[in-house]
Amino acid sequence: MVARGKDAVAGQRWGLVLAGGDGVRLRSLTRQLTGDERPKQFCPVLGDETLLEQTWRRLLRVVAPEQGMVVVTRKNQPYYAPLLDRLGVSHVAAQPENRGTAAGILYPLLRLAVLAPGASVAVLPSDHHFSDDARLMDHVGAAFEAVAARPDRLVLLGMIPDMPESEYGWIERGAAATRVRGAAIHPVLGFWEKPDVTLAERLRERGCLWNSFVMVGAVDTFLAAIACALPALFGALDNVAPAFGGPVEAAAVARAYATLEPADFSREVLTTRSGLLSVMPVRGVSWSDLGSPERVRRARARREGAGELVGVGEAA
Repeated sequence: MVARGKDAVAGQRWGLVLAGGDGVRLRSLTRQLTGDERPKQFCPVLGDETLLEQTWRRLLRVVAPEQGMVVVTRKNQPYYAPLLDRLGVSHVAAQPENRGTAAGILYPLLRLAVLAPGASVAVLPSDHHFSDDARLMDHVGAAFEAVAARPDRLVLLGMIPDMPESEYGWIERGAAATRVRGAAIHPVLGFWEKPDVTLAERLRERGCLWNSFVMVGAVDTFLAAIACALPALFGALDNVAPAFGGPVEAAAVARAYATLEPADFSREVLTTRSGLLSVMPVRGVSWSDLGSPERVRRARARREGAGELVGVGEAA
């Protein structure tokens, strides 16, 4: 396990913005917007700012800017470098290549374990759309409070579905165990990653939630979950932790990444570690992963005043 630093303050709230994806499914649209094939997080898909800029400003509602970290992939440096400079991002975890969301979460978490032992972290995708940032981040703040009370739990933010979507992860919740700031926190009974439409409709009827991939937990709890679910991945990156912050970090991480098999955090960590998960339904906020041109069109219609879908977020 990575050695812990001595000077950081326990109990800090940090934020991790995931911006290392390739954005393959939306390339036809990003070419229209920018003239090249940059991933969607570096494009002004909704409004004048890029999705990454919108996500960073969202994060700053609950986390100090010096306690935010962005994970990127080096081949995208021409796109992310000017954005991160303009935003004044202090901490950047630059992956040598994209090896999936498990590595993209583990590498920056290991760095956070050195920077801020005892910290909790909110994990936010940089390429999703939420209709109400203030309300969403109120839930994230409540999740931080829940984690402070139960640091052995990871809290997922669940979105209330309006359709039997087969391309999202679904979470089945048990009866509410606790409440924080009026928000219910449920144990996770089951987790389904991209069910077929028939199963998705049954899950919706049972009151299951979409997994927004917004998560809050103690850094050590995240690390322990990954170590149990993906020990080879964990060991490969944990072994290079002594190089973090030094002149050989980039080379050491590149050698480690060259040995990694791609791994998906939802499928290979969350679905196998549901016993340590809780879920908080998010009321009054619609959500999209912007994973297709059609989803982008729907998000634009909502944003431009065509109206949020009736009932979204009202049946928690």
